Amino acid sequence: MDTATMEEYYGVASWVVSGVALWSTAFLALRALLPKRSYDFCNRAVSTMHAVAGVGLGCLSVQDWASPVSPVASPSSPRQMRALAVTLSYMIYDAACCHLSGDARLDNALHHLISIVGLAAGLLYRRCGTELVACLLVTEISGPLLHLREMLKELGIKDTDLNLLVDILFAVTFSVARMVGGTYVTYRTVTADNPILIKTMATSLLLVSAYWFLRILRMVRHKLGKKRPAKLAAKAK
Repeated sequence: MDTATMEEYYGVASWVVSGVALWSTAFLALRALLPKRSYDFCNRAVSTMHAVAGVGLGCLSVQDWASPVSPVASPSSPRQMRALAVTLSYMIYDAACCHLSGDARLDNALHHLISIVGLAAGLLYRRCGTELVACLLVTEISGPLLHLREMLKELGIKDTDLNLLVDILFAVTFSVARMVGGTYVTYRTVTADNPILIKTMATSLLLVSAYWFLRILRMVRHKLGKKRPAKLAAKAK
């Protein structure tokens, strides 16, 4: 391994370590500044910060917006490596945070494992930057709405028109991004000359997204079902 490659790996490692420290510090600062808010609330605030930062860095690293998922199976650019390193650092932080809080659901654990292995593999191979950044964009674009809907509940805004609106916006954004955009990105990834590990992680992440998609459909149907009787009762009065 030549000196330039070693320096690149050291640079990526420094981004990951610094990122873990940054997200952890932000979480601890929020816990100190918002003592009345729960552990989950503060973690979701940090997750929202990452979603915004991740999408921003991902957009800046797209090489050609006329064909954003091109070129595939190609060497990663420095900007792509930076965006992926920042997201890898967040995934490591979030996995640890969820573990410490006792939130060890199987689907959540699988999501963290798949994301960490896939991102780490892409950084080690120094390839597939286009596909991984595209995956970053389609998975994180719905993040702020996901966390906002849960944070609103803790703020006492539950079973309101605003809460319902956020739920619907989240469901639509998640469905379009993950099930349409995510399916396309997965197809481009598995049909390109990518390492088998990258292809496996891409397919696995799509399967986890499909599971969450079905749960979201049930959530929206339940919310709309609750809203309809309430409106009928109001009209009856």
